[in-house]
Amino acid sequence: MEKLETSELQSRLSSLSVSSFPGITSKNCESNPLNRLQSTDLSRTVIQPDNQTKMDDNSNNRESAQSTEEPSASLGKAEAGDSQESSTSHPGEKKALPPMKPASTWTSVALKELKTKLRQEKDSVVTVYRGDIMTVHVPTVPEAKRVCWEFATDGYDIGFGVYFDWSPVTSRAITVHISESSDDEDEDDDLEGPVVPGDVEKGSKSSANSNLGEILPVYRQDSHLAVQSGNHEFPGEGTYLLKFDNSYSLWRNKTLYYRVYYSA
Repeated sequence: MEKLETSELQSRLSSLSVSSFPGITSKNCESNPLNRLQSTDLSRTVIQPDNQTKMDDNSNNRESAQSTEEPSASLGKAEAGDSQESSTSHPGEKKALPPMKPASTWTSVALKELKTKLRQEKDSVVTVYRGDIMTVHVPTVPEAKRVCWEFATDGYDIGFGVYFDWSPVTSRAITVHISESSDDEDEDDDLEGPVVPGDVEKGSKSSANSNLGEILPVYRQDSHLAVQSGNHEFPGEGTYLLKFDNSYSLWRNKTLYYRVYYSA
C-alpha cells in the first residue's frame, strides 16, 4: 500500500512543468553575465562590452587633458607673477647717479690783490653771519664747459663744499640762499618724512635727495691765509651748489670775498 502511494506521487510530480503555474514563464539567462553580477574569480579575465571600453577611454582622455592643462595654467600664472614683480618699482630704491670727475683745487697767496679787486665788484663782498650757511646756486650753461671759484676771508677760516644737483635747469640766473644752522637741523629732522622733489636745500646735507651728487664735502678752509681757488668740468645739465658754511661759529661773523664764473 505504501509503495503504491509513493509511486503515484512520483508520477504526478514528474508530469508537472513550469508552464503549469500561471504567471511564471521560462526564460533562458543572457550569455553575458555583466548585466547582472560580475564574476568574483580574479583568475579569470573579464571581457567588457565595447560601449563600456569607449566610455572608460573618454574619461581617461578627459583626465589626462585636465592634468596637462593645469601645469600650463599654473606656469602661466607664475610667469605673469614674475613679470609683474620685475616691473614693480620700489619707491625706497635710490637710482644711481652718473659718475663725476673730481674738482681741481689750488691756493694762492695773493690775498690783497683779490680783495682789492673784488671790493670794486657788486655783491662780491658779503658777511656770513654766525651760525649761517650761504649757498650759491650756479646752473650749467651750454656756452661753457666748467665752473670756477675763488674766495678769501678776513681774519678767520670758513667751511666750503661743492655739490651738484642733476635736476633739469629751469633758470640760468646765479642765485644766493642764506640759511641758519637751526633751519638745517630742522631740515635734517624733516628728512625722515617725505622729501619735497626739487628741494635741493633739504638734500644738501643728506643723501635723501637722490638727484644730489657730492663733489667736495664741506671742510673748513684757511681762506684767511690764502686764496682758495678751484674749478670743475660740467658732468651734464644741472646746478652747482657752492656752500660757504659758518654754522660752527657761535660768536664770529665772517667777511667773505668770493667770485664765481664760467670757463669754456
